[in-house]
Amino acid sequence: MTHPSSDFHILADVDHIGQPDERECAHLESLIRADYERCHPGGTLETLQRRARFSKEDRGLLRDWMAVAVRRAKAKGARRRLSTR
Repeated sequence: MTHPSSDFHILADVDHIGQPDERECAHLESLIRADYERCHPGGTLETLQRRARFSKEDRGLLRDWMAVAVRRAKAKGARRRLSTR
């Protein structure tokens, strides 16, 4: 079974476009889920993913949120690397 957001390319930076695997998608979603749901009361990331299959506006919104997730993951990785030095 494909992950619902695996249909979307994740835009991290201008120089990186790719499709995350299912495990990476789950991790990225965990980094934004609470913030998305706080910004969209009554909505869930899963409902956005379903709507994005049919709506170009929702596809753009999902892409933007996932880009935030990728930036957060990169920042978290950078902090982790600095703390192990």
